[in-house]
Amino acid sequence: MLKQWKIAVCSIIVGAVGFASIALAGSQTVALSVPGMTCSTCPLTVKKALQKVPGVENVTATFEPKEAVVTFNDSKTTLEQLRAATANAGYPSLLKESQ
Repeated sequence: MLKQWKIAVCSIIVGAVGFASIALAGSQTVALSVPGMTCSTCPLTVKKALQKVPGVENVTATFEPKEAVVTFNDSKTTLEQLRAATANAGYPSLLKESQ
């Protein structure tokens, strides 16, 4: 009986830990400073590059104030991948703020 009780408790703990890791994943929004955007068409290139990153849900890129605001699923992509996408498009970026 004690062995069955231990198995049941272990199952509950493993299930709770698995659920917690799923619950922690979700949407995150960050603002990236993109100082290399020098004309009004640059934001289109930055936006397209970011939209190609798996897990990106929404992108708004603006010439003034030279930033991209990105909402993404943090279980599918990372800030580093977002920054790599802008850099690969010719527009290195820096984290401006978390929202």
